[in-house]
Amino acid sequence: MDISCQCGAVTFRTATPSPLSVYFCHCTQCRRQSSSAFGISAVFPASALPVFPDSGASYSPDLRARLDVFTRPGNAGRTLDCYFCRSCGARVVHRGRAPDGSPLPTANIKGGLIEGLDLKGASHIWTREAVVPIPDGAVSWPESPPA
Repeated sequence: MDISCQCGAVTFRTATPSPLSVYFCHCTQCRRQSSSAFGISAVFPASALPVFPDSGASYSPDLRARLDVFTRPGNAGRTLDCYFCRSCGARVVHRGRAPDGSPLPTANIKGGLIEGLDLKGASHIWTREAVVPIPDGAVSWPESPPA
């Protein structure tokens, strides 16, 4: 899938044709980050993204140099690394780290940056903090989905 930030300084293609899952997150942090009622994220194997050194041959140091990172506490003792474009400031990808500091095997690309992202069947998380109605029949969880 083709990814591009707002100014086009950060562009790349995922190594997989589609995400593992897509979700609308209604938590306060995602609302603040997106300046909207929710954030949209698409979950990919981190190894499918050239942003991370553990993606093997597809890793791009030049691409990584165009990103900066904001790190914040996450849930259950985890840490969340939030990568954004150094030029336009658009949030690009989030990747969690376990309590021991090791990176998690998946990363979340912000949905608005993905060309042709299909939102059909996306789930809703952190709905207990939602400020807009959750569609009837949508798969949803009051907090994080089960592992």
